[in-house]
Amino acid sequence: MKKHAKSLALASIGLSVLVFAQCREDAPTIPSQSFGTPYTLEVPAGFPPANIQPGNPLTEEGIKLGRFLFYEKALSGDGTQSCGSCHIQERAFTDATATSVGINGTFGTRKAMPLFNLAFHDNFFWDGRSLTLEEQALVPIEDPIEMDNDLATAVARLQANPMYPPMFKAAFGSSTITAENLGKAIAQFERTLISANSKFDSVIRLQTGATFTELEQRGYELFTSDFDPNGGFGGDCFHCHGERETAYLFGAFGRDLQFINNGLKAVYSDEGRARITGKVEDIGKFKVPSVRNVEFGFPFMHDGSIPNLDSLIGFYNFGGHLHPNIDPNMKAAGIGRNWNAGQKQALAAFLRTLSDYKFLEDTAFSDPHN
Repeated sequence: MKKHAKSLALASIGLSVLVFAQCREDAPTIPSQSFGTPYTLEVPAGFPPANIQPGNPLTEEGIKLGRFLFYEKALSGDGTQSCGSCHIQERAFTDATATSVGINGTFGTRKAMPLFNLAFHDNFFWDGRSLTLEEQALVPIEDPIEMDNDLATAVARLQANPMYPPMFKAAFGSSTITAENLGKAIAQFERTLISANSKFDSVIRLQTGATFTELEQRGYELFTSDFDPNGGFGGDCFHCHGERETAYLFGAFGRDLQFINNGLKAVYSDEGRARITGKVEDIGKFKVPSVRNVEFGFPFMHDGSIPNLDSLIGFYNFGGHLHPNIDPNMKAAGIGRNWNAGQKQALAAFLRTLSDYKFLEDTAFSDPHN
């Protein structure tokens, strides 16, 4: 067994997060966390502690409201799009197009990122420009290419809808709707989008009867092995997609929260993280996404330039384009890895074990307006 395959023999680490809130019905001036029924977020074994903002504890009422708002088309300028329009559940909460399409049929420059396990992130968007989900949730509403609205109009529409004031009252103690509570509610719902029930999870947790096929095991060893330019075998995938030997391998852990240049381009028109930091050394760096549910998240990359899973494997077999900022772990850039057909097939088989069908089909995350 290759390097890091020993992780299959590791015992899982049990982690849990309990979030409490007091239930009160008082004047709206009391902090929002005083209202609602406390909701305990079940953190899967091996996951890190959830990143819950102190002023926005999870409540059943807040999560329910957030789900309705996530799928609320009145938040867009012309009432035709919601968050869920570009974050489609069966596509791992990303979209089916290379880049997202706004309310006027205008294509943006980036693909919508998949949404799951966000409770464990500490920055959002491909360039990390938002540091909380509460902040992130409001950005697309005002983006002229996405939902092309203003928050005042969005709030006024919700206030005029007889369904929403009572829901905001139950969640935050006031029927007067604010943009702040709008963002808080969506963030609460998004923190419940936890994916941790793939075949991979069953195997890594040593669940009874859960085993990789021979082909999947070969792919796992390829994924978790180092590449040697002098005749190496590995794909170096694990360096960026999970470095810790736990059940949470391959999702928002280790370098998955960082920004790297993977050699996708030789020249970047979209400079990625550098747009935020202004640093030349950040040109071409983008947030590393999880490879969980990768089978359903195509097309891939920040610009959707890689159409499917076979093409994704083909890109990493190619090794990436040389660039001054390319990550050191892209060791095959300019020379290629030269995987044979069997190795490519094995890697694809392993990546499919990361598909979480329970998450993709969970009606708790579906559109409540239907």
